[in-house]
Amino acid sequence: MKLQHHLGGIENLGPVSTEKRVFVEPWEKRIFGIHTVMMAESAHLKDALHAYPVDALPTSFKSDWTWASLRTGAEDMQPFEYFKYRYYEKWLGGISQFFVDQGYITAQELADKTAHYRGNPDAALPDKPDAALFTQIDAYLLNGDSGYHTPEHAARFAKGDMVRIADPEAVDHTRLPGYLRNKTGVVDLVYPGAFSYFVSTGVDGIGEPMPVYRIAFNAADIWGEGKSEANTTIYADLYEAYVQPAN
Repeated sequence: MKLQHHLGGIENLGPVSTEKRVFVEPWEKRIFGIHTVMMAESAHLKDALHAYPVDALPTSFKSDWTWASLRTGAEDMQPFEYFKYRYYEKWLGGISQFFVDQGYITAQELADKTAHYRGNPDAALPDKPDAALFTQIDAYLLNGDSGYHTPEHAARFAKGDMVRIADPEAVDHTRLPGYLRNKTGVVDLVYPGAFSYFVSTGVDGIGEPMPVYRIAFNAADIWGEGKSEANTTIYADLYEAYVQPAN
């Protein structure tokens, strides 16, 4: 687990931002829109539960792009760089690096475009509307990329079971909060069905469909009595790969 992701329990990080606005600057909406369009055009959607005509889309974007792609880029940042930038600046950095790494644009072309718009902030942005792409984006926003599957085996744990959270080897991307590793909790809910993840995380253990649990933790068991409010319960949704018997 990288330092900069899932910060629960880490001290001396400075004041916590209480900003409630989703978008603070107008450009942030554009970054969110770019990410959404990339997800709607992602090549992996050809295998999604909802049938998307991905192969027929009039786009040169032929890569996989999911929330896992976005998080992997952020988690791969040098921690001190990560804390330097704002939320959507991290998105912009991850998306830009992805396009360079995948060969859609060179680093020099990106630098040239950046210099152009810095010098000409009112210059028109590229605009190539296409009805088929608009239809695809609308369909994706409506139907999503559900990871729900009919389970192939029964869940290992049931409501009320005492469980211990695993401590797998750290990898490029994980959905296991670092502060829950090796902690003990109680299964509060077994979600119906099984759920896959966008990518395989290798030794981290997720990717293929598996049960997901809502697990309750006593806050004092995570952060200690002196740093937890009394009678506080922390809930976390965790893939079965992260859950082990308590004994």
